[in-house]
Amino acid sequence: MEEKINAYIKNQMEALSKLEEDNKIIQNIFSVLKTARDDGSKIFIMGNGGSASTASHFTADLLKTSILKEEKRFKAFCLSDNIPVLLAWANDSSYDEVFVGQLENFLEKGDVVVGISGSGNSSNVIKAIEFAKKNNNTTISLTGKDGGKLAKLAKINLTIKSKDMLTIESLHLIVCHAVTTLFRKDGEPLFSY
Repeated sequence: MEEKINAYIKNQMEALSKLEEDNKIIQNIFSVLKTARDDGSKIFIMGNGGSASTASHFTADLLKTSILKEEKRFKAFCLSDNIPVLLAWANDSSYDEVFVGQLENFLEKGDVVVGISGSGNSSNVIKAIEFAKKNNNTTISLTGKDGGKLAKLAKINLTIKSKDMLTIESLHLIVCHAVTTLFRKDGEPLFSY
């Protein structure tokens, strides 16, 4: 058991060390989200499974943890959180429509759409990113493995260089926390932790 735990930790550390290569991408994500905040634009974040949890967590961090004194607040929404809406779209249309159906209600010029998919091939996330791209919205994706279709679609993509889904999901959250940390260091946080 000790060997398995050590192997898991080693795998995480190796993937984390590769993340340093993506420093500029993380800075770019921060800049896009900061512009959206300052312009009063909305940020929509989505994912499935563990990526849905990350989307929800990142939305919460933008809405509370990233609040700075004397600065505007984020208008961030997690498209994975409204279970009745997700089920209605899945039941009446298809699961591929659960995110794009929501974007069709809310997406406006200047808004940002963030898709999280460990494989980079989640069809419902791809469909939403395609819709946002078609409407000239800025798109961001967090992917893993080889990046899948999503990496090629999004304007800004960060691919975690690992084939292990648990490692990919862990590092996606680290990327989100890195962006949140940049916001907290960009001014005076309203809440200290």
